[in-house]
Amino acid sequence: MAMLGAFSATQLKKAASDGSSDVSEFVCPVCLEIFDSPVKTQCGHTFCQSCLQECLRPQKPVCAVCRATLTNWTKAADLEALLHSSVAACKGCGAQVGLYLMRSHTAACPKYQDYIEEGVRTTAQSQPALISPVPNRYTFTCPYCNCQNFDQDGLVEHCTSQHARDARQVVCPICASMPWGDPNYRSADFFQHLKIRHTFSYDTFVDYSTDEHTMIQEALQRSLLDN
Repeated sequence: MAMLGAFSATQLKKAASDGSSDVSEFVCPVCLEIFDSPVKTQCGHTFCQSCLQECLRPQKPVCAVCRATLTNWTKAADLEALLHSSVAACKGCGAQVGLYLMRSHTAACPKYQDYIEEGVRTTAQSQPALISPVPNRYTFTCPYCNCQNFDQDGLVEHCTSQHARDARQVVCPICASMPWGDPNYRSADFFQHLKIRHTFSYDTFVDYSTDEHTMIQEALQRSLLDN
């Protein structure tokens, strides 16, 4: 199978012509549904137009597949044509449906909804509940309005543009996620805190997998080299 979001016209034509019910080549890697108004990025990955718009929201947008910087994209006309000329079986009722109509069909098909619910139940029963001990240090929630999924630059931009006049003392979600962070500490001046502490990404300077003793030893070795 080709990597999600990146495939050739030859691969697509084969998938469309062999009558297979496997439509994975036509699935957006973001929403995991059949492409809707597909567009292709300069790094070679394909997304629904609406999904790409979500990727463009951060101040420094990157591809959702390979994390390359997003600067250019074009309409995937060949793929759009194949969606209008290809059919596949609904996994719920088994009816043959044009791929460009599959989203609307599955949304209204009660047997497809049953198929999805059964899949969720089976997955939940077969996998133990796991709680990751590693905190999320890559996306953050706004401490004022609880909007979610901001990267660090996006959070700074959002708070500055939407909450600049909010005088409430809040917990910095970026600091709270760090090994040294205090999840109960409220900044008296959150915007000044953002300007001073978060003009750079900690990822550039911090190895989160290194324990405190190792970090101290490395700092001592650097200080001796500096001298």
